Amino acid sequence: MASAHAQIEPKPAISRRIVLASSSPRRRELLGDACARSAVAFSWIDPGVDDGELNATAVGPEAHCAALAYFKASAGARHRRETAGPPARVIGADTICLHEGEIIGKPRDRREARATIERFMDDTHEVLTGVAILDGDSRDLFVDRATVRVGSIPTATLETYLASDAWRGKAGAYNLFDRLDHNWPITYKGDPTTIVGLPMRILADRLQLAQADAPSAPLCRTGGAA
Repeated sequence: MASAHAQIEPKPAISRRIVLASSSPRRRELLGDACARSAVAFSWIDPGVDDGELNATAVGPEAHCAALAYFKASAGARHRRETAGPPARVIGADTICLHEGEIIGKPRDRREARATIERFMDDTHEVLTGVAILDGDSRDLFVDRATVRVGSIPTATLETYLASDAWRGKAGAYNLFDRLDHNWPITYKGDPTTIVGLPMRILADRLQLAQADAPSAPLCRTGGAA
């Protein structure tokens, strides 16, 4: 005789909370949205690491951004231990641009921001984002790359942008989504969130988080002339 009791599927284990060690509002938004879609507890802390002041000449670009990502995640994990925070996976990330073999990070002033953007115009550069995931004694590091081409930007448009100070705190002196919204002539290949600062296609998979809907043209998007 068949059992009258229906078989109950076990509920999947709730993912451990995620802490982002970053002061970047762009990274907080990307990871926070993914955690919200997956009902995973999310918080962030400032790791107290100013990578804009660090020199990258001693190592290659991938090692540089991976090391800084680990440095930030380690600072975040140490803070949680010192404050007796509950167990969590701690994420650190770092983004750099690479043009003609030279590592380009955040501009220190308006003059440097201008020089960086003018250097990128009518040419192609790479964007690398390194990510470190620390979970107790385990660690997972990876680097993702994307390619960006910037067209010609009118002088008046560039001057308005520089005066806005929107370039501050951004690797390569720009934010992809923001500049596309302002119709800068930009195309790219790769994960756009890698260019923005956190490669969510890879990271969401590693953290088993729900991903956002893919854009209509995931490998290439173009902004019109400014």
